[in-house]
Amino acid sequence: MLNAKVDAKKGSLVTELPAWEALKEHVADIEKTHLRDLLHDEARCMALIKESEGIYCDFTRQRVTQRTLELLYELADQADLRGKINAMFNGEHINSTEDRAVLHIATRAHRNQKIMVDGRDVVPDVWEVLDKIKAFTDKVRNGEWLGVTGKPLKSVVAIGIGGSFLGPLFVHTALRTEPNAMRESRDRTLRFLANVDPIDVARALDGLDPEETLVVVISKTFTTAETMLNARTVRSWLIERLGRLLSVLTDASLPALPPAGQEAVAKHMVAVSTNLKLVKEFGIDPENAFGFWDWVGGRYSVCSAVGILPLALQYGFDIMQEFLAGANNMDEHFKNQSYQDNLPVLIGLLSIWNVSFLGFGAKAILPYCQALSKLAPHIQQVDMESNGKGVDINGARLPFQTGEIDFGEPGTNGQHSFYQLIHQGRVIPCEFIGIVRSQQSVYLKGEVVSNHDELMCNFFAQADALAYGKTPEQLRSDNVPDYLIPHRVFTGNRPSMSIMLPSCSAYTVGQLLAMYEHRIAVQGFIWNINSFDQWGVELGKVLASKVRTVMNSARTRDRKVLPQDGFNYSTTRMINKYLEGKTQVLYPEGHDVFPIDLLRGSSH
Repeated sequence: MLNAKVDAKKGSLVTELPAWEALKEHVADIEKTHLRDLLHDEARCMALIKESEGIYCDFTRQRVTQRTLELLYELADQADLRGKINAMFNGEHINSTEDRAVLHIATRAHRNQKIMVDGRDVVPDVWEVLDKIKAFTDKVRNGEWLGVTGKPLKSVVAIGIGGSFLGPLFVHTALRTEPNAMRESRDRTLRFLANVDPIDVARALDGLDPEETLVVVISKTFTTAETMLNARTVRSWLIERLGRLLSVLTDASLPALPPAGQEAVAKHMVAVSTNLKLVKEFGIDPENAFGFWDWVGGRYSVCSAVGILPLALQYGFDIMQEFLAGANNMDEHFKNQSYQDNLPVLIGLLSIWNVSFLGFGAKAILPYCQALSKLAPHIQQVDMESNGKGVDINGARLPFQTGEIDFGEPGTNGQHSFYQLIHQGRVIPCEFIGIVRSQQSVYLKGEVVSNHDELMCNFFAQADALAYGKTPEQLRSDNVPDYLIPHRVFTGNRPSMSIMLPSCSAYTVGQLLAMYEHRIAVQGFIWNINSFDQWGVELGKVLASKVRTVMNSARTRDRKVLPQDGFNYSTTRMINKYLEGKTQVLYPEGHDVFPIDLLRGSSH
């Protein structure tokens, strides 16, 4: 063992650790190997195949030997990985720049668990919200909670952005075709509205009956600019449409009602927020607000009310409890297993090896399951917002790059898109995710294999194709003309890992989500960065506020942007070019232009 540890308080860099230096030197040994040879080593392969919690992980196609793993474990010890994991689970304020605990794991804790933050067990608080979600969603789903015209609310629009959108969308997409979830969601609709682009509003509302629509506004502070503008837009749509309906109903058909707008908002809009004052001012009854906590980061919030409320409205609370149980199972695995058998730790350490030592700055997330089509976009946010940092936790500039560029597409779609590059262009480590039992099995008489078997044949083949490649000698033996050989050579030796889940159920989706969350934390802990703040998203918001002020002035006064407005030449000219195609906005005499109408040629 190379004895040393990162001392976060004293500001030691991870690059100063003996194991880091040893790994740098070890790269030369790995460069002499090729995966086609490493895969012949059966003992090595056995050591690199891990199966735990029902999940099968094959790391044999990573460019590592047993010595690589030993050095990575030493790096983990010297970087105090175990201590940092324990600090997270113990509720310590490991998000130092915001002085917050990091406890998304508490949002999926069992009722009888105890998780402390600042001397307080927060699990009862979590379950108070979960019990409230269950009671409310049961009322909506069984028809006890009705819309303002007396109709049941069968459609839900969840308004949120970033983590309030990508995580819930991933889970929703994963469950849409799962048989149990399909049964529970029959005749129900769930849509998400994230982008402030009015086209997204129009598409989210297109075809919905406002009488049967419930809107969930998701914003911790209730001040997120994009979310609140979308919420005000949908509120206007509800009031206008429902007000029109109420005005034609007779007293004989409907009891006396409060003012239409107030009643429409009260019956058709709820909130996920901690700012009850602004919730009430918006028109939503604070009793219909579902809270969460500052120790839950947005991109880690899918297991809180942010995700569970809209998803339980669609699928029922019992299905979502299975999802939470799966995530909790992986939390406990991550907390308690040794490095050697800990799936998130192993995946995280191998990513550290690929990024910081082999120099591979991207990874492809490739689920061979259409239900997981939104996994890559969600993990893209969780990973790149968490680990895309330039300084360590003490503010010291890092002498290496952190984070990865994440992208992905379900197989086999990706094979006909970007696999050309990963086979013969840049080396991009790939993470193949397969499912043993498909959500929807199809087998046609006379076919050699079932549809799902065909999909999985590609899953197995692609990993080997990347590892082995194809040599000039093999091509010549296949009678390939000499002039084509350079074009058809595959160098191979391209790393990948293969992950297989027994099924794509609510439980396994929870496991998969938590496994990726924790592998990202492992990377941040090793790099000694703060994976739980996101200051990089702030500057653009500040500058957008300035543009907003000038935009309002330009459009309401029918003027151009001027040099004295404070923008550089390029920005000034771009804004004016944009304004040339717009009509003047005449506030306060202007009128509302509602969603759907926005697709009919308006230049607003």
